Amino acid sequence: MRKLLIIDDDKPVRHSISAFLEDSGYGVIEAVDGPAGLERFEQGDIDLVITDLRMPGMDGVSVLRQLRERSCDIPVIVISGAGVMSDVVSALRLGACDYLIKPIVDMEVLEHSIEKALERQDLLAENKRYRDELESANRGLRENLRVLERDQAAGRQVQRRLLPQPQTTVEGYSVAHHIAPSLYLSGDFVDYAHISKRYLAFYLADVSGHGASSAFVTIWLKHLVSRMVREEGLFADHDSFESGANTMLEYINRELNEISLNHHLTFFVGVIDTHTHDMRYVVAGHLPMPVLIRDGKAEYLTGRGKPVGIFKDISWHIHAMTLPEQFSLVCFSDGVLEILPDDSLQKKEAHLLELIAQKAQNLETVCDALNIKDVSETPDDIAVLTITRGF
Repeated sequence: MRKLLIIDDDKPVRHSISAFLEDSGYGVIEAVDGPAGLERFEQGDIDLVITDLRMPGMDGVSVLRQLRERSCDIPVIVISGAGVMSDVVSALRLGACDYLIKPIVDMEVLEHSIEKALERQDLLAENKRYRDELESANRGLRENLRVLERDQAAGRQVQRRLLPQPQTTVEGYSVAHHIAPSLYLSGDFVDYAHISKRYLAFYLADVSGHGASSAFVTIWLKHLVSRMVREEGLFADHDSFESGANTMLEYINRELNEISLNHHLTFFVGVIDTHTHDMRYVVAGHLPMPVLIRDGKAEYLTGRGKPVGIFKDISWHIHAMTLPEQFSLVCFSDGVLEILPDDSLQKKEAHLLELIAQKAQNLETVCDALNIKDVSETPDDIAVLTITRGF
């Protein structure tokens, strides 16, 4: 039952209003003047106040002002036998929700005004509750976001520390890379090492998906390949030079199928004998193909193969070639195609080849040609790996 407080010094009017509202289902409390009404209001449990405007001592405007100081939300209906416009303006400025003129001939008008005021009050209370709940949810989201940002910052720091430093061999081979993640963490990864002071091994891997789960796979990949190099002598001798790229991918493929990480990878894996300048490489679902620049011309390497982590018990074909005295080998992840303006894969690849042929000699010129370091937001991770000699 909604409780109404009626403040009116006119006893017959007060009783008639009270009787009608009680018959309509309201709980009604009567007060003979302003101070008595305010004292009862302070006891609480009042949903709406009806006050006369013209009363001795404390008038209705003063009552309304006191009510606003105590509760800005309580709905107040003002009634008065003197319909003076200044009184109406004062009451409405103080937040009265309605103003009725005595005598109230049709009590249903008053009942309608009460229903509308209480309905509005309920909507305001519900809106406030929603705002409070939303603010509470937002506080939780902000805290969760801060935790996520801290976690991602830690993950990014780990991922950066796992990436190799640019290096140059005594035979004049220089290797460098750049990764532009689409999110805070990257699903692209590169690694390279000069093994046994002879074999320059390198790979560029692109993990399916984005974000933290893909980044965790790159960390797992780094650990797995490093263990193969350290414990099993991957790329450490001539036999492994000839077959190590396939051996590496077969091992990773078995591990992915056994542990079910729900990710697959594309790879370009290569190894160069820096004494003879021969190169062996494997392609595993990788696009675009690496670009070889020599004698002022650029061309894509040839090769094809299935991605790693989808099919069981497969092998990859090892391609062989001899590198010239002066060359640049530029490898990209497929994210580079997303920043090219063309609308088809063939046009994108042709455009990429043209840009690389004109300007690319090392990592800096490749990135400048494609404005990779100036791209603030990318739909996919972009990784660039360059191997050069003689430039």
